[in-house]
Amino acid sequence: MFVVDWFFGVLGYLGLYHKNASLLFLGLDNAGKTTLLRFLRDGRITMNEPTIHPNQEDLIIGNIKFTTHDLGGHDSARALWKTYFTAVDGIVFIVDALDRDRFPESKRELDALMTDDSLADVPILVLGNKIDVPQAASEEELRAYMGLRETYGKSGSGGQTSGRPLEVFMCSVLRGQGFKDGFQWLAQFL
Repeated sequence: MFVVDWFFGVLGYLGLYHKNASLLFLGLDNAGKTTLLRFLRDGRITMNEPTIHPNQEDLIIGNIKFTTHDLGGHDSARALWKTYFTAVDGIVFIVDALDRDRFPESKRELDALMTDDSLADVPILVLGNKIDVPQAASEEELRAYMGLRETYGKSGSGGQTSGRPLEVFMCSVLRGQGFKDGFQWLAQFL
């Protein structure tokens, strides 16, 4: 529960206590979407079956309510992603930083999100997961492959470029590292 409390504490600090927001957890299958969502909900790591059908979780702490949608990452699930775009406030796009063979596929899906007109103002948090494994890609390698060399606001306002807020954070869901900073960054745009 510490991570969840911390997450919502940050949102409270940013004045988002009475805000309802909808987040989509997207990325290829086996990237860690469901594991992260369940960790945020329960505060512990669980073994999960592959996501067959979209899952919705409401994360409520205090007066903050997040409706999260884990849509799955296999081919047939990705065909449904667009149906959720109309009422989304933010996207968490998770990339398996260990599976370099699938970087081209991840890049295609992220590029499709970034060029979709209905998501033009929606902030995108890209999490490079599984950095607890030494063979995982570095942030620089992941940014280069995904075509995300520019910073879109890791420091918040100030160095922000015009256009959609988008930033990369490296993480290990298994070890509970890195994604907290990513969610703190995302919270400032919700």
